[in-house]
Amino acid sequence: MNAKVDTSDACDLRFGQVGIACVRVRRVDAAALCDELERRVRAAPQMFSRAAVVLDLSHLLNLPDDAAVNALLEAVRRAGMLPVGLAYGTSDTEALASRMGLPLIAKFRAAYEPAGAGAAAPASAEPARRSETAAREQQREPILSVPAPGSRQGAQHHAGSVRSGQQIYARDRDLIVTGAIANGAEVIADGNIHVYGSLRGRAMAGAQGDETARIYVSDFRAELVAIAGHYRVFEQIPDDLEGQSVQCWLEGEKLLLAKL
Repeated sequence: MNAKVDTSDACDLRFGQVGIACVRVRRVDAAALCDELERRVRAAPQMFSRAAVVLDLSHLLNLPDDAAVNALLEAVRRAGMLPVGLAYGTSDTEALASRMGLPLIAKFRAAYEPAGAGAAAPASAEPARRSETAAREQQREPILSVPAPGSRQGAQHHAGSVRSGQQIYARDRDLIVTGAIANGAEVIADGNIHVYGSLRGRAMAGAQGDETARIYVSDFRAELVAIAGHYRVFEQIPDDLEGQSVQCWLEGEKLLLAKL
């Protein structure tokens, strides 16, 4: 009697857009980091409790040692979030991620790497090593850079509602939604977002770091809006904005909202 053998694949493996937050560390202080993240979780538990986060160390003057990074990762966990990787940085960051047993998440490089970071390399660094590092970074750049003006494709249209738990992502283009966006749903675009309906979920424009992107909503009741990583969470919509036609934009690092 012959046993039946299942020859189908055990799984499918695909790369896609996922909602991952980025924690930019400004000083190596695990206790302060835990306190700040706990405050964020308490303010918006539906948004941040058990949220997947990437630790970005690129704004520190010096890369912390392994013990300090382990303490920062543990602080994220104690706050109620889940660290899933390190943000792309230098070759030293890549080596650190390998020692920590964490992936290096490259999508955050364009949005968070300081301008001119490569120009401040120590004079004692070997020219060959700098050239090799620059070459590797240049190979990744086309995927991660903000699209040049005029290079975006035509807008992506989504007709109808976006259900809770659903995510729509417009890569390298604007996004137009002609329906309601439910609580727990996300719409993301590398360009602008236009919502011709009620926004009760989350809208994130300029996802690859374009600070000129804007969000336009016909009926504003959002959980969260974000542009180029700068966000505002709403536990309660301000009375003058609830149900109104609203636009969102950045001025410096401040996310502003106003009625249309």
